[in-house]
Amino acid sequence: MDAGDAAWVLTSSALVLFMTPGLALFYGGMDRSRNVLNMLMMNFWCLLIVPVVWAVIGFSLAYSGGGSVIGNLDWAFLKDMKITDEGGGSTLLAFAFLGMFASITPALISGAVADRMKFSAWAIFVPAWVVLVYCPVSFWVYGGVWGDGLTGWLGSRGSLDFAGGTVIHVNAGIAALAAVMVLGKRRGWPTEGHPPHSMPLVMLGTGILWLGWFGFNAGSAFGANGTAIQAFVNTFLAAAAAGLAWAVVERIRDGHFTNLGAASGIVAGLVAITPGAGFVAGMSPIVIGLIAGVVCCYAVRVKFKAGYDDALDVVGVHFVGGLVGSLLIGFFADPTFFGGEFKEGLFLGGGLALLGEQLLANVSTIIFSFVVTFAIMKVLAATIGVRVSPEIEEVGLDLAEHSETAYHGGNATMERV
Repeated sequence: MDAGDAAWVLTSSALVLFMTPGLALFYGGMDRSRNVLNMLMMNFWCLLIVPVVWAVIGFSLAYSGGGSVIGNLDWAFLKDMKITDEGGGSTLLAFAFLGMFASITPALISGAVADRMKFSAWAIFVPAWVVLVYCPVSFWVYGGVWGDGLTGWLGSRGSLDFAGGTVIHVNAGIAALAAVMVLGKRRGWPTEGHPPHSMPLVMLGTGILWLGWFGFNAGSAFGANGTAIQAFVNTFLAAAAAGLAWAVVERIRDGHFTNLGAASGIVAGLVAITPGAGFVAGMSPIVIGLIAGVVCCYAVRVKFKAGYDDALDVVGVHFVGGLVGSLLIGFFADPTFFGGEFKEGLFLGGGLALLGEQLLANVSTIIFSFVVTFAIMKVLAATIGVRVSPEIEEVGLDLAEHSETAYHGGNATMERV
């Protein structure tokens, strides 16, 4: 890897790291004011514990070895990760860049369990989920890429996931559903309204996420090259199109353009373009964004009919958006832009083969992630407990769990109305 490529991936790594504080602000603004610090800490906890787990065992399990299901311990404790060795610098760079992805993925789940999960349970859930769920799924799609080629059973079959649509968003989104099914509904939901307590925080977090996502997607080209440029442009266009679509749907359906709708649409577009950012070109990212904006706008309402309390719409945005984007690769993938190293999508004359691989990858991830996440939550519920008491839920997790308040002068226990 030459100096220019290394510089771009290092810069992208920092941008992806910045996304987790952005996500914390996005979720924190949407949360109740009495729980905003708890939400921030849930996200920042992922930046504290996951890098350590990633260095000790995570990176090795997710990428090393020549197996098809899980990596080995060749790189555990950063073994042989010396920049003086042949290829050592690029492997260490991959460790850093991909560690940022590993850190933000469990943070996505925090939005679903807002307002009622014990922080002690969250502290254990995060590293357990990374090792037992995130690392295996990563290996299925990307395993062997830093060795002699893809060996993970999904990636070697031809499934495509440029920057983590299946591995990150579908994976975390379905895990969020499993978690809330164990955790249960918030007190008063859905009869009590729970609008964001601070839309300025939501919009600030959205802007940070959009900025960071350029590193998330374009950095996944692992070089300052044409694919990175295309992924950058795709990220810009899909987010804009999805935000526009969501805002227009709300205006037609509800009579208003809302900041929350625009912000949610932008994130839905970013999620949807992530799996195909380096595989589609032309007007495809706009079409993908428009579809994601409309579908996710309606998907966030499903929870009221289905009865699961996904507090901040992780399932409706990340699971649905990631699934939509991943499946649409099967329609829009265009290898002529990227050296012809993968199958064409249906609309490019490739038939149903690629769509079938995308469907297999996502169904496999959904089943595995849901079952294992449900089991982790059940074990925690049976041992230390996963839910705070009704009294703590009423007074707020900021005071009870962290002995802090975000706002003073009478706002510490302010309710969202």
